[in-house]
Amino acid sequence: MSTPYPFTAIVGQDDLRLALLLNAVSPAVGGVLVRGEKGTAKSTAVRALSVLIPEVPVVAGCRFSCDPGAPDPACPDGPHEGGGGGGARPARMVELPVGASEDRLVGALDIERALAEGVKAFEPGLLADAHRGVLYVDEVNLLHDHLVDLLLDAAAMGASYVEREGVSVRHASRFLLVGTMNPEEGELRPQLLDRFGLTVEVAASREPDLRVEVVRRRLAYDDDPAAFAARWAGEENGLRARIVAARALLPEVRLGDAALRQIAATCAAFEVDGMRADIVMARTATTLAAWAGRTVVLAEDVRQAALLALPHRRRRNPFDAPGLDEEKLDDTLEEFGGGDDDGGRDDSPDNDPDPDGPGGGGQPPQEGPPEAPRDSPDRPEPAEGDSAGDEAGPPPPGSGGGERSAVPSAEPFRTKTLSVPGLGEGAAGRRSRARTDHGRTTGARRPRGALTKLHLAATVLAAAPHQRARGRSGQGLVVRRDDLRQATREGREGNLVLFVVDASGSMAARQRMSAVKGAVLSLLLDAYQRRDKVGLVTFRGRDATVALPPTSSVDAAAVRLETLPTGGRTPLSAGLMKAHDVLRVERMRDPARRPLLVVVTDGRATGGPDPVSLGARAARLHAAEGTASVVVDCESGPVRLGLARALAGDLGGTAVTLDELRADSVAGLVRDVQGAVRGAHRRVA
Repeated sequence: MSTPYPFTAIVGQDDLRLALLLNAVSPAVGGVLVRGEKGTAKSTAVRALSVLIPEVPVVAGCRFSCDPGAPDPACPDGPHEGGGGGGARPARMVELPVGASEDRLVGALDIERALAEGVKAFEPGLLADAHRGVLYVDEVNLLHDHLVDLLLDAAAMGASYVEREGVSVRHASRFLLVGTMNPEEGELRPQLLDRFGLTVEVAASREPDLRVEVVRRRLAYDDDPAAFAARWAGEENGLRARIVAARALLPEVRLGDAALRQIAATCAAFEVDGMRADIVMARTATTLAAWAGRTVVLAEDVRQAALLALPHRRRRNPFDAPGLDEEKLDDTLEEFGGGDDDGGRDDSPDNDPDPDGPGGGGQPPQEGPPEAPRDSPDRPEPAEGDSAGDEAGPPPPGSGGGERSAVPSAEPFRTKTLSVPGLGEGAAGRRSRARTDHGRTTGARRPRGALTKLHLAATVLAAAPHQRARGRSGQGLVVRRDDLRQATREGREGNLVLFVVDASGSMAARQRMSAVKGAVLSLLLDAYQRRDKVGLVTFRGRDATVALPPTSSVDAAAVRLETLPTGGRTPLSAGLMKAHDVLRVERMRDPARRPLLVVVTDGRATGGPDPVSLGARAARLHAAEGTASVVVDCESGPVRLGLARALAGDLGGTAVTLDELRADSVAGLVRDVQGAVRGAHRRVA
């Protein structure tokens, strides 16, 4: 076993280290979600923490790590007599791989033995291995939602339940849960974010001296891990002793009414949903007091608890970044900090807001918002006909026309469901029909490999004709492996939604781009909710660019969309060919994920000798490969050429207007009714 990097040798990352230590003292805090960019010691800190956790006494031979002093009465390996023999072992750190199956996480039942012999043959999973230790999930945002639900349910209840065809097993599963993620690879759903007790943001330091020390220590560790760990052994032992002391002190810590009022007022002021935030803050503040060696919770504990427990619960929109207004937090704590009957208020100067923080530093407040630089995308666009717009200068080379600054998007709306026809076999999601591990049962087949979902009726039907030949006597059913049938299920899959957005000059006319961005933003929100991957191709001027390669981070696509400039000619064929190249590469990377091409344009094509024919030829290339496509027709005005609908015909897809894209669209409803009436007339004829 390799020597882990010492926890006390980690440079910086104070919030991360504090959050991990608080959960080591009290796993009831609810775990830690660590968000940050690549290479910020997220995994290193988690692995280092497991060494600091004190050894745990276990019942000898128990696969579920029962405590000899208080064994689990429902333990599958029990019953264990209280105070029975056993030993001590180091606390485990169990890693959950992103591609793990449900059976690997919760455990597997031998269905064949259960049916034939009536025996609950249970193979423990990772939740059993992690009991009384650390369960670490790297890239938790890439884990399938149903696995995250199972994981967080076990963390909340302290037990894991496995049920298969009426056979159930329960065992204790209490662990310190740590998840790490890179937000660039996609976000967790708000419901899952809320289930993590604490969240910390980590980033690499921009201080050269600190970065030098990080590199120096890492190189020393790589040269001789054992010698490096020995140099830090004293600090590690001291930190381990402090964890043990804080655990012993925790039951004596008093959370007074004044501190509770501050907690409740803070959660109310920041408008967090539900009561979980209040409970987590109370547990965190209590643990902070124990960590500091106190038996009374102070205002500084409540403040620190809020900074750790509330930022990820403030998101109201999937595109909102987690965060907390510290000035507002200080004002709330000050307002509700009076009348502390147990000394809970800390009036020391160190508890005052940072003088160099928001509003500090001795700078006078500005009367209004500062004017953005002329080349800033935040600067408002001049009104049509305003001569100020002429100061922008000539268009950049290769733009094929004047470039206009990015315009803000209109308000997003709920869109109609766009899906890929047919039956896929991609990753679980919420968009298109697919064969999945979860969903409604549609049939049965012989298992390929290990049996995961038994089709009981099909298994009985397969075994029934052979009972006499197998010498059946009595009421039991003689079942053999060849009789077992795997249930086939149909659910929903996530797709790759590739947006091809026309950003040419014709789209910028009459403020059309604002509405177009609002529509694409609405589709991005829909893709987030349906667990899709997204990509963004834009075309304008003389060529097309991949503004965002396919990713699970819908947030990144929204940011790129907001800063998208417009202007120039309309190289429609270049946009479609660029999309074809992107999809060709993605089919090799992930052949099971079916694409949905969403082209947002008015259908006009300009530039080149025959732009319309080139665009039609590129569209037919997508149709020949069976790519599902939708054209969002952005044409407006009294005179319409219908070019977008012609493009949809070449793509072999459908066309919808911006108005018809809305889920509550009257125009779309009328069109659907008219189509149904025409179909009825054809059937009658």
